[in-house]
Amino acid sequence: MVLSKTASQTDVSVHSTFASRYVRNSLPRFKMPEESIPKEAAYQIINDELMLDGNPRLNLASFVTTWMEPECDKLIMDAVNKNYVDMDEYPVTTELQNRCVNMIAHLFNAPLGDSETAVGVGTVGSSEAIMLAGLAFKRKWQNKRKAEGKPFDKPNIVTGANVQVCWEKFARYFEVELKEVKLREGYYVMDPAKAVEMVDENTICVAAILGSTLNGEFEDVKLLNDLLVEKNKETGWDTPIHADAASGGFIAPFLYPELEWDFRLPLVKSINVSGHKYGLVYAGIGWVIWRNKEDLPEELIFHINYLGADQPTFTLNFSKGSSQVIAQYYQLIRLGYEGYRNVMENCHENAMVLKRGLEKTGRFSIVSKDEGAPLVAFSLKDNKRHDEFEIAEMLRRFGWIVPAYTMPADAQHITVLRVVIREDFSRTLAERLVMDIEKVLHELDMLPAKVSAKLAMAEEEHGNNGTVKKTAIETQREITAYWKKYVTERKTNKNKIC
Repeated sequence: MVLSKTASQTDVSVHSTFASRYVRNSLPRFKMPEESIPKEAAYQIINDELMLDGNPRLNLASFVTTWMEPECDKLIMDAVNKNYVDMDEYPVTTELQNRCVNMIAHLFNAPLGDSETAVGVGTVGSSEAIMLAGLAFKRKWQNKRKAEGKPFDKPNIVTGANVQVCWEKFARYFEVELKEVKLREGYYVMDPAKAVEMVDENTICVAAILGSTLNGEFEDVKLLNDLLVEKNKETGWDTPIHADAASGGFIAPFLYPELEWDFRLPLVKSINVSGHKYGLVYAGIGWVIWRNKEDLPEELIFHINYLGADQPTFTLNFSKGSSQVIAQYYQLIRLGYEGYRNVMENCHENAMVLKRGLEKTGRFSIVSKDEGAPLVAFSLKDNKRHDEFEIAEMLRRFGWIVPAYTMPADAQHITVLRVVIREDFSRTLAERLVMDIEKVLHELDMLPAKVSAKLAMAEEEHGNNGTVKKTAIETQREITAYWKKYVTERKTNKNKIC
């Protein structure tokens, strides 16, 4: 006799998550649901949505590390529940952070004695590191101006127009004027001579970029230092330099050890670097190192004791995970100087493979430099029929995420594509990307030319009728919208035929 059991009205006995009501009924999107759901259903719902994200390995827009060794992944998961600020409870984690600070300080040639401890701190990234360095410069400048009985209400920073947005955030959030050296076609980094010309008695520092976000190029920090030394002698000022080495700080010491950009230059007082870029750690770790204790005003450091012991802290946030600090220490001792050099050499070689492949097409001008961060920035030699934005859009069909963007002032008429070469981007992938770009170029050649000429004529007619002419950005948006509509209609027609 076969025994049977009546199925429960609940989902408890349902073995397949997809057979349960939890994945059949939609959950509220912006409000917390009234009832709980099983952990399996919650996992499946979130996992299904995340499948629509891009593949991090194919995200060539980002400098941020997307692969680490399984052993380090395990260390990260083992420490995911440790709060870094609980230094008294997790003294070994604090010790690992201090070791990282000292290793990086020595890498940047900080003038430390044999038993002297480096001055620095771990952050959640270079953005926080730059905020802290900027605050130190501002406070030190204000203290000096107050002591001299001079106004201290109009501080400014001199940078190139190619700086990352975190510098603009610092200037706006902390009320510092940002004086930008404009770019020009063919020269996409800060001109040291023009930067020094913009320095005045209210300049708290000049920020030099080691590895421009736009094209990976290293700015000439040595020339900037020499010119600023002369100006300081002439004026009696002591304007310092901050080296923003977010991208290049873990590249230059291994590929270009003779390049003088760090604490070997007397005016460089602080340096930031992103551990989660070429420091080879997942997102969430940065570092800022000061030349010596005198460059970090003591009044910016807070001391707390409610976690069990006196703890100095100089951060913009408080609680944060310990995992990334531990991961950085793992990479520093696991790879050592030899390992980092091998990784950076490999990245550079793969960048050159990609560069040569693009040059062979005969369709692109290379905007990036061979010496700098391992990336390739390039633009179309002829973009009258189709432009870089269309190439970026069509590459997504192959899974590649390649950004297209315009340069800052005064080179905003230049549009480029950029591919960042990370540790996990192999030569095979570089060759494959070139093949896919060639396919995209062939497909674009088969499409009708973009409607920029028609739009330009329409604008001219509107202008003659007294209507306000569209800006270049508005025109570009209309061109892109028209092109997207055309491609969508083309795909729809193909499906109908099939």
